[in-house]
Amino acid sequence: MIIAVMSDTHDHIWNVRKALHLISARGARAIIHCGDFVAPFTLQELNEAGIPVHGVFGNNDGDQYLLTSLSLTKLHYIKLYGLVGRQEFDNFRVAFTHYRTMAEGLAASGKFDLVCFGHSHQVLLDTTGTTTLLNPGEVMGKDGSPGFYLVNTSTQSYERIPLS
Repeated sequence: MIIAVMSDTHDHIWNVRKALHLISARGARAIIHCGDFVAPFTLQELNEAGIPVHGVFGNNDGDQYLLTSLSLTKLHYIKLYGLVGRQEFDNFRVAFTHYRTMAEGLAASGKFDLVCFGHSHQVLLDTTGTTTLLNPGEVMGKDGSPGFYLVNTSTQSYERIPLS
């Protein structure tokens, strides 16, 4: 199964649309979002892709009540987990958060195949024991090259997809 991992979209709707086009074209069946959607219209854009999105809050997601309310009522492809999310895809165990410190703790537990985080806007692909630690960088493109990752859960392979 192919899953996409993204973070720090920060309302950059044009890059979100580019990413969703590529994600759809590559056949991803789920999206992990590691926080900082920022506004409801970004969640709406993600929802319109028709691919399940599993997300956590970041430090710039101001109206968490509104984002959560929309995800529970109108946005049927969006599932928000709070600060830490956990999901299994074909026996491939994934945890995700916005913050590196939390991600490192989750990775150190050895309970997950992949732990994802965002916040720093800097790409990182590393291992802790048998767990892969991944920061996909930013979709926004403020501090670096915008992009995201595609993860093949069957082969446990990781591919960075640039947006510029």
